[in-house]
Amino acid sequence: MSDPLYRRVIVKLSGEALTGPQGFGIDQPVIDRIAGDLIGATRIGTEVGVVVGGGNIFRGVEVSSRGVPRPVGDTMGMLATVMNCLVLEAAIERLGREARTLSALEMPSVCETYNRKRAMKNLGKGRVVLLAAGTGNPYFTTDTTAVLRAAELEAQAVLKATDVDGVYTADPKRDPKAVRYDKLGHQEAIEKDLRVMDSTAFALARENRMPIIVFSIREKGGIEAVLRGKGRATVIV
Repeated sequence: MSDPLYRRVIVKLSGEALTGPQGFGIDQPVIDRIAGDLIGATRIGTEVGVVVGGGNIFRGVEVSSRGVPRPVGDTMGMLATVMNCLVLEAAIERLGREARTLSALEMPSVCETYNRKRAMKNLGKGRVVLLAAGTGNPYFTTDTTAVLRAAELEAQAVLKATDVDGVYTADPKRDPKAVRYDKLGHQEAIEKDLRVMDSTAFALARENRMPIIVFSIREKGGIEAVLRGKGRATVIV
């Protein structure tokens, strides 16, 4: 069996990826499936860090539009990501693999605080490292966090998990004529306003020459397939 393409990656999960048919909250069968996929990636020799969004629980931008100051709303969104990381950590450990949640916001009674050395040490031990609370600062998305952490932790790629198997010319759920890109450049993604990630994340990835692989998290085994170069995906370099 071939070696994985990448020895260390950051997987970016949206909060919505953790939901089931109801479209909000946390669906345990989905959590368990994703936990199993993350463990599968570690079993083939890849060190895995995970950045999770919080949109399944709370969206800071939405509450800010209703009068809450943006920094407050964004902080509330960061707390939602901590909850998502904790439930993933529990699922991963229940399935037999060690995991650690590291939060950019200090909350020592809940989980460890993120720092680079601690994260690198845990990755080196084969643990799945769950990177919570975004950057710890308002106005930055978890997409940008994923690229930032990938650069900090010397990852070789960001695996961006979505509902579809790559980046398309239009929304494939609405436009049956939409065509999937096999490969794109970071600058091209910015110029075409392909909103699979925000422009800050794309710009940071471009500056750090960080590949972004966009794939479907709805397919069981999707992470391992991408790591083996066999999955359907769009590669942004």
